[in-house]
Amino acid sequence: MVSDTPETTAAPPEQRPAAGVSLVRLKQIPGKALKQGALVTLSILTIFPLYFMFVSAFKTRDEFIENLLGLPGSPTLQNFRAVLAHPNLLTWFLNSLVLTGGSVLITTALSILAAFSFARMRFRGRDLLFAITPPLMVIPPIVMIIPQFVMLNEFGLVNQLAGPLLIYAGLMLPFTIYLLRNFFITIPREIHEAALIDGASTWQILSRIDLPLARPAVVTSMLVNVVWVWNELLIALVFLQRDELRTLVVGIATSLQKRFTLDVPALMAGLAVATIPMIILYAVGQRTLVRGLTAGFEK
Repeated sequence: MVSDTPETTAAPPEQRPAAGVSLVRLKQIPGKALKQGALVTLSILTIFPLYFMFVSAFKTRDEFIENLLGLPGSPTLQNFRAVLAHPNLLTWFLNSLVLTGGSVLITTALSILAAFSFARMRFRGRDLLFAITPPLMVIPPIVMIIPQFVMLNEFGLVNQLAGPLLIYAGLMLPFTIYLLRNFFITIPREIHEAALIDGASTWQILSRIDLPLARPAVVTSMLVNVVWVWNELLIALVFLQRDELRTLVVGIATSLQKRFTLDVPALMAGLAVATIPMIILYAVGQRTLVRGLTAGFEK
């Protein structure tokens, strides 16, 4: 008689789960929970200022005082109307656009040349010069404000857009050079050797081989630098003292507060207006940003 019950056979020893596997996984749970908790905490700390800014922008002054962190009971657009109606808003926006675009383009062009030289060319002092580059990234810009002001004042560049533009380019160069150089060295030398055999010049190797391959790193550096320059406050406040020369962030921060009073909802609305372009830019270039930050550091 044939039974309908399927025959059960014991799994071979090599296919049976090891007795210690479950124990190892149990031991890993606290570590994973700690990592997830740290990531959640960092996410909350990052998102909360944006939440506070956008929520406060839709409140009246009285509602902001009564309900500091909650959602607005009766959302209003009056704060945004007041900001957008400011006579110098367009001028501030154009100043920010000129400073951001000019400094990022100068930084990117110089950094590409310097990074390619550090990665592919041999010259005396190359390793020493590159070793100096990473420490320059950690110098706080505030410690250089006084010597920079004295120097630019001697050249007549205070209250000129060219002054902060040069400062921004100088401050962004170390990070950009470091990022691009670490990407260039990952490109196989065999590609360069084949190009040299075919008669390509150094400039052709850079422009036709390395730059197309390094596009994620170049775009990443540009996005990071654009966000930093656009949101920068201290240098623009010190070196551009006339109201018509202020950047968008500085103009909003200084024009929406009086000597003894501060309209926080209006200020939050102005900062929200200044932040929206950067949020859009990040949303568009997010994938390229992640690729560029994670590429080129395995060596």
